[in-house]
Amino acid sequence: MAPRLSKPPDKNDPDYQRLENRINFALHVGIFAASNSCIWFVRTITYANWDWTILLTESWLALLLIHGIWAFATERNLKQSTPE
Repeated sequence: MAPRLSKPPDKNDPDYQRLENRINFALHVGIFAASNSCIWFVRTITYANWDWTILLTESWLALLLIHGIWAFATERNLKQSTPE
Protein backbone atom coordinates (compact mmCIF):
# COMPACT_ATOMS: atom_id res chain seq x y z
CA MET A 1 0.00 0.00 0.00
CA ALA A 2 1.32 3.42 -0.94
CA PRO A 3 1.85 5.91 1.89
CA ARG A 4 -0.72 8.70 1.94
CA LEU A 5 -1.48 11.85 3.83
CA SER A 6 -4.97 12.19 5.26
CA LYS A 7 -4.93 16.00 4.97
CA PRO A 8 -3.41 18.66 2.71
CA PRO A 9 0.41 18.83 2.85
CA ASP A 10 1.94 21.19 5.39
CA LYS A 11 5.72 21.32 5.94
CA ASN A 12 5.19 21.84 9.69
CA ASP A 13 2.92 18.81 10.07
CA PRO A 14 4.72 15.84 11.74
CA ASP A 15 2.87 13.34 9.50
CA TYR A 16 4.13 15.17 6.42
CA GLN A 17 7.68 15.29 7.80
CA ARG A 18 7.62 11.54 8.56
CA LEU A 19 6.38 10.74 5.06
CA GLU A 20 8.98 13.04 3.51
CA ASN A 21 11.78 11.36 5.52
CA ARG A 22 10.60 7.89 4.49
CA ILE A 23 10.38 8.83 0.82
CA ASN A 24 13.84 10.45 0.88
CA PHE A 25 15.33 7.35 2.51
CA ALA A 26 13.61 5.03 0.03
CA LEU A 27 14.93 7.14 -2.85
CA HIS A 28 18.44 6.99 -1.38
CA VAL A 29 18.23 3.19 -1.08
CA GLY A 30 17.00 2.90 -4.67
CA ILE A 31 19.76 5.09 -6.09
CA PHE A 32 22.35 3.17 -4.04
CA ALA A 33 21.09 -0.19 -5.27
CA ALA A 34 20.83 0.85 -8.92
CA SER A 35 24.19 2.61 -9.06
CA ASN A 36 26.13 -0.06 -7.24
CA SER A 37 24.62 -2.93 -9.17
CA CYS A 38 25.53 -1.20 -12.46
CA ILE A 39 29.08 -0.44 -11.32
CA TRP A 40 29.68 -3.98 -10.07
CA PHE A 41 28.07 -5.50 -13.17
CA VAL A 42 30.35 -3.52 -15.49
CA ARG A 43 33.34 -4.31 -13.28
CA THR A 44 32.53 -8.03 -13.44
CA ILE A 45 31.87 -8.37 -17.17
CA THR A 46 34.93 -6.31 -18.15
CA TYR A 47 37.23 -8.04 -15.65
CA ALA A 48 38.27 -4.56 -14.53
CA ASN A 49 40.40 -4.18 -11.45
CA TRP A 50 38.67 -1.13 -10.03
CA ASP A 51 39.81 -0.90 -6.43
CA TRP A 52 37.73 2.22 -5.93
CA THR A 53 34.47 0.28 -6.27
CA ILE A 54 34.97 -1.39 -2.90
CA LEU A 55 35.66 1.94 -1.19
CA LEU A 56 32.71 3.58 -2.94
CA THR A 57 30.29 0.81 -1.97
CA GLU A 58 31.44 0.66 1.66
CA SER A 59 31.40 4.44 2.07
CA TRP A 60 28.01 4.83 0.46
CA LEU A 61 26.60 1.96 2.52
CA ALA A 62 27.89 3.61 5.71
CA LEU A 63 26.22 6.88 4.72
CA LEU A 64 23.05 4.98 3.87
CA LEU A 65 23.01 3.36 7.32
CA ILE A 66 23.55 6.74 8.98
CA HIS A 67 20.72 8.19 6.90
CA GLY A 68 18.45 5.30 7.90
CA ILE A 69 19.25 5.67 11.58
CA TRP A 70 18.64 9.41 11.36
CA ALA A 71 15.37 9.01 9.44
CA PHE A 72 13.89 6.46 11.84
CA ALA A 73 15.15 8.24 14.97
CA THR A 74 13.59 11.46 13.70
CA GLU A 75 10.38 9.59 12.98
CA ARG A 76 10.31 8.26 16.54
CA ASN A 77 10.87 11.79 17.90
CA LEU A 78 8.11 13.17 15.69
CA LYS A 79 5.71 10.49 16.95
CA GLN A 80 6.51 11.35 20.57
CA SER A 81 6.05 15.09 20.02
CA THR A 82 2.71 14.71 18.21
CA PRO A 83 -0.20 15.77 20.43
CA GLU A 84 -2.95 13.19 20.59
